[in-house]
Amino acid sequence: MIERVLLRSRVMPEDPPKRRGATSFTAEQERFGTFRALWAAIPWTQVGLGGVIVLLAALVPWGASQVLTALDRQIMSVDVKGTLVGENRTELEQRVNTWVGKSFFATDLAEIKRDLEQRPWVETAAVQRVWPDRLQVEIREKKPLAYWNDDKLVSRSGVLFAPESRDAAGALPHLSGPDDRVRDVIEMARSMVDVLAAHGLVFAGLTLEQRGAWTLHLANGIEVALGRDQVEQRFERFITVYEGQLATRADEVKRVDARYTNGVAVQWRPLNGVSANKS
Repeated sequence: MIERVLLRSRVMPEDPPKRRGATSFTAEQERFGTFRALWAAIPWTQVGLGGVIVLLAALVPWGASQVLTALDRQIMSVDVKGTLVGENRTELEQRVNTWVGKSFFATDLAEIKRDLEQRPWVETAAVQRVWPDRLQVEIREKKPLAYWNDDKLVSRSGVLFAPESRDAAGALPHLSGPDDRVRDVIEMARSMVDVLAAHGLVFAGLTLEQRGAWTLHLANGIEVALGRDQVEQRFERFITVYEGQLATRADEVKRVDARYTNGVAVQWRPLNGVSANKS
């Protein structure tokens, strides 16, 4: 009887008692542990700083607008600076004074600059605000190189302009030609000026005709016809003849035609009754 009981107890052992609720408590604990790990992994300092930056970025434009509105006032005066030769200072000041009374901050300085640079004599205009209620305009005029045709001036940079006060440019050479050939005329004139000066001659002007013929004008009144071809060689021939035969009688010479192959034709002034002579 005893042996049976022992054998049965070995074959069919009883299961150990289970604690109620043990499995569900462990799963809940794991979920909370995962949540805490994720929460701890979030860089809250950086997140907070980023939020502050976003908020400030949103507030800055609004705040700046409020500050500018509070500080804004009307323009009370516009100061014009710069050495003016051709531009009329009174007229220019009257023009810039049209901005007096407008908003100091809202006024478009680029618009003022564009408006002033439309004036013929003005090459550049620099405009800036001067706190609290003034504008300052710095004017730089075009530097005229010569008179061009009968109604314009040409600047040293080769720009043609037609101011009302053309004579304000003073004593300048006279250049003539088609408008689209202005740079060619300037280049030819510059190639002659120093050579003439070396021989005691003063450049007064240069004409390029529509058909392409060149005519040189000297300050002593002599006109030199150079034609269309071999202009540089003909100019050199004139210099040679002038230096050798005409310099001492320059006041008698009216015109020199250098279009000949072996010399030049001289037209004398009528004071001695001689009309022309080929040298």
